[in-house]
Amino acid sequence: MATPKYHRILLKLGGESLAGENNFGINPHAADTLAEKIKVIHDMGVEIAIVIGAGNLWRGKEGLEHGMERATADHMGMLATVMNSLALADALGRIGIDTRVQTAIEMKAVAEPYIRGRAIRHLEKGRIVILGAGTGNPYFTTDTAAALRAMEIDAELLVKATKVDGVYDSDPKIDPNARRFETITYIDALNMGLKVMDGTALTLCMENHMPIIVLDLWQPDSLKDAVLGRPTGTLISF
Repeated sequence: MATPKYHRILLKLGGESLAGENNFGINPHAADTLAEKIKVIHDMGVEIAIVIGAGNLWRGKEGLEHGMERATADHMGMLATVMNSLALADALGRIGIDTRVQTAIEMKAVAEPYIRGRAIRHLEKGRIVILGAGTGNPYFTTDTAAALRAMEIDAELLVKATKVDGVYDSDPKIDPNARRFETITYIDALNMGLKVMDGTALTLCMENHMPIIVLDLWQPDSLKDAVLGRPTGTLISF
């Protein structure tokens, strides 16, 4: 088996990856499929931490449009990420992968509190660590949580797994002439206003020299190619 280029990664997943065809809720079959994809790179010896969003369960934007207070909407989203984290941990456990869920908001009955040193020790022992509840603070997205945790655990790469095969200069679903970038700099992504990650997350990665690969999770071998350093998706770096 080929030797991975990256030995510790932070994998950022959208909540929709657990939703299946309905794009809402948690579909156990989708969780199983996702777990099998993650197992491929785990079996290669890659240390994996995961941050997962909550778009399949709750979108704070809809609450805000109805007058909900921002902090309340964001805290609801954080709790929804914990539900997704537990579902993914269960799917990984059922295929024999030792997994720990840690949360930025303490809920000791269901998960460990996030402690950087403990998370790193779990990774060193070959466990997958799923980091729920975002940063624990409102006004920050799960993209920013992923960037922050990637830095904290000394990850070598942040992988943003989506349904699109990279970064485009416009929406490829709308514009048939949209151009995909194989590589792009952080500053160009920011200046062009590309909807890859929010500006806070991109800036944090830029300031801490954290490379980002944006890829289509559902393309065969995309995760494997990313950790092997093979061309896949779009690489965001200097």
